[in-house]
Amino acid sequence: MTTTPAHLAGNFAPVTEELTAHDLHVTGAIPPELSGWYVRNGPNPQEAASGHWFLGDGMVHGVRLEGGRATSYRNRWVRTSTFTHGAPGLREDGTRDLAAGVANTHVVRHAGRTLALVESSFPYELDLREGRELETVGPYDFGGRLTRPMTAHPKTCPDTGELHFFGYGGASGDPFLTYHRADADGELTINRTIDVPALTMMHDFHLTAGHVVFMDLPVVFDEDRARGGGMPFAWDAGHGARLGVLRRDDPHGEVRWLPIEPCYVFHALNAHDESDADGERIVLHVIRYPHLFGGEKHGSALPALWRWTIDLTRGKVVEEQLDDQPCEFPRIDDRLAGHAARYGHVAVAESPGSGPVPGELVRYDLRTGSTTRHVFGPGRTPAEAAFVPADDTPGGPGWLLTYVHDAATDTSDLVILDADDLAAPPVASIHLPQRVPYGFHGNWLADR
Repeated sequence: MTTTPAHLAGNFAPVTEELTAHDLHVTGAIPPELSGWYVRNGPNPQEAASGHWFLGDGMVHGVRLEGGRATSYRNRWVRTSTFTHGAPGLREDGTRDLAAGVANTHVVRHAGRTLALVESSFPYELDLREGRELETVGPYDFGGRLTRPMTAHPKTCPDTGELHFFGYGGASGDPFLTYHRADADGELTINRTIDVPALTMMHDFHLTAGHVVFMDLPVVFDEDRARGGGMPFAWDAGHGARLGVLRRDDPHGEVRWLPIEPCYVFHALNAHDESDADGERIVLHVIRYPHLFGGEKHGSALPALWRWTIDLTRGKVVEEQLDDQPCEFPRIDDRLAGHAARYGHVAVAESPGSGPVPGELVRYDLRTGSTTRHVFGPGRTPAEAAFVPADDTPGGPGWLLTYVHDAATDTSDLVILDADDLAAPPVASIHLPQRVPYGFHGNWLADR
């Protein structure tokens, strides 16, 4: 008897059709201020099979909002060279083909370009012109200046408009870690290699007004796993864990490494600098796993919200668990990226093999420690929620947008919630023509 892998079952299973639908049915009232696209990326293997949830071909799902209406829905595979003709990541001579990948993790916009991202290869540019929305333009390498993979979690500085990111990898003697910076016009201005002892899975990093912080954590490349076709990384507690601090005003300067307890972090909520008479600090909020990928002997692997405080004056890190609620996919008002954001939002949702969980979004008040919850009800499970501002005040009012799957009907909605009144019923629910499989990250791409 063949058992379907958990990452291909239920609402993790891929959909098989690319649809375009117009004038979607809505319950409630869409705020008329919302004009743009909500687009989310995720794995959707075209052959309905993949070795791991993280490895399926990318598919973007987008809903167009305009004038208080949901004018259209589209879903499109990202047509990478791997998707169109099976291009492998490694050429016969052992060099990497960085245009080969699945582009399945995130969608961001910078300098007028909309990019679908995965951390193992180049971004792929998407079209948002009328009539071609979400079609694939092709791989994007910053005019030939990018020669390394690009993380799926770049950070845009709200003060300068710069895009900060990194790439990791190690084929053919390449450096394990490289830091990049593109200016507000999209020109890649900094490519700087950073010496690290091993190839670790570095999914995310941190940006503040004054610093970049890298996470060198004990999920390390494993050649045996790579040959098996699954995720090529494994837990190695002997590698240790540390945070690397680089000053933004000295991007080619020293990276200062500080040890922390072994753990893993897929996603950072936010980071900011602090200073007073007692010294200089960097405060980081993360969703922390005690272990990952073969570290089961260390006990539960459920992720939760933690705060790390890097004491730059004394050279140490204080680590504090803020809640025991298992959660993932943290988001803030991105206009406060790198600054002290008061509110953070996380999803309580399924992961492959977890079984059904009570679907919730949680709003953390990082100043007081209080929480507010939106409970979706039996069988209704949210995805990551993007914050969409209601005015021009960073940290001000806004909405949370998320896809929600209903297990009873096997359908999906785009749900709009009032971020300042999260426990209230949805502002609007937009009923979609097909379900949206559980996926990863997305963004609100406003017209202005």
